[in-house]
Amino acid sequence: MNPVQINADETQRCVVNSEQLDWLASPQSQVQRRLLARDGGEVARATSIVRYAPGARFTAHLHALGEEILVLEGTFSDELGDYGPGSYLKNPPGSSHAPFSVDGCTLFVKLRHLQPQDSERVVVDTRRARWRQGMVEGLTVLPLSEFGTTHTALVRWAPGTFFNPHRHYGGEEIFVVEGVFEDEHGRYPQGCWIRSPHLSHHQPFSREGCLILVKTGHLLDA
Repeated sequence: MNPVQINADETQRCVVNSEQLDWLASPQSQVQRRLLARDGGEVARATSIVRYAPGARFTAHLHALGEEILVLEGTFSDELGDYGPGSYLKNPPGSSHAPFSVDGCTLFVKLRHLQPQDSERVVVDTRRARWRQGMVEGLTVLPLSEFGTTHTALVRWAPGTFFNPHRHYGGEEIFVVEGVFEDEHGRYPQGCWIRSPHLSHHQPFSREGCLILVKTGHLLDA
């Protein structure tokens, strides 16, 4: 793949509804992608929705700057295990694996967004994990990973939950897994991806309730 730049300027706010994007081919014929952001060729800093057809398989490959995966549908697998819907994986920089899916799956994937010193592999079954009370009533939080200024978590909003206005040091990235997330800038249904740069601010809420994947503090060098 030739170098590609899609929403690559991380100093800019960006909103993409992944469900309105076309599925594009990957180097593996049974794997397709919806590209949310990308900076590079086949080895790229990238955020994507990835769909494995039943029986799809990659050969073993290295992730020099790591990857994060949230399994949205189906079962994703590699030589270390099987990961059903709701599973979160962080494969650290320098790790390798040979992923596949027997019955097919859909994933939210981030590549090359981890710090080189972040050496911890993380696997969380979010459907069985213990969630914490959030900072306001109606909010529950499941921390997934942290390193330095970077934090990744799932956040569930009960219908009618409103949060305080706040600013994001190091930026914020949100993927709406279920429901509808909102702030003063807009309304974001399931499948939307929102990137807000360093020192951006907003006042989020959800009238209908939602589940979001949130990553903060990773855009300091943008």
